[in-house]
Amino acid sequence: MHRVRSIRLAAAAAVAALVVLGGGPAVADKPVAVDWASAVQQLRKAAEGNPAATQAMERLIASKQLPTERKAALPAQPFQIPAQSDIGRGSGPGVYGSGVALGVDGFRFGFFGGPGTISPNQTGAKLEVIWYNVSNGRSATDLLIEHEDIPVDTTIRTKMLDTGPGMIVAAVYGSLWHRWSVPVSEEHPDGFQYQLATISIPSFGAVYN
Repeated sequence: MHRVRSIRLAAAAAVAALVVLGGGPAVADKPVAVDWASAVQQLRKAAEGNPAATQAMERLIASKQLPTERKAALPAQPFQIPAQSDIGRGSGPGVYGSGVALGVDGFRFGFFGGPGTISPNQTGAKLEVIWYNVSNGRSATDLLIEHEDIPVDTTIRTKMLDTGPGMIVAAVYGSLWHRWSVPVSEEHPDGFQYQLATISIPSFGAVYN
């Protein structure tokens, strides 16, 4: 049986992991309003020339799931739109997990959720975030590759990023390996079952750095 965690529990664990990994969230002076229609189009423009990112943004726009809440999140909070994948939370296609902005030893993007835990071996998977800083025009696509094989580490993260301050819109897309404990057998010599999740609709959100 999969050890499936809810988005709510995973979010709490992700925030707890921030403390263990070295710091707390940054705090904005006041809530920042988001024009979601403009934000998604700006991120779509930033994705031009990157086929995988462009396709992810097209799927997001086609899903018609833009938030109604007009405030940006703060680091250590999940993105406003969770991702969907072919394995969902472990019982078939559906809601999968969420991107998260992390205010730890600098600014990073991360991802949490899905069935079981994040596998320490991500060979054959590729999880990416495309981001655009509305305040200064900076944009980039970065890999989420940093993860420690310890119980408190519930996220996989980018390297430390120099986005500059301001409001940043971002989408996480791609694929990610998960694993959960099973009895040791010839088929599972290390005592784990592995499954690759492929994101169908990216996790999308705006965060104030």
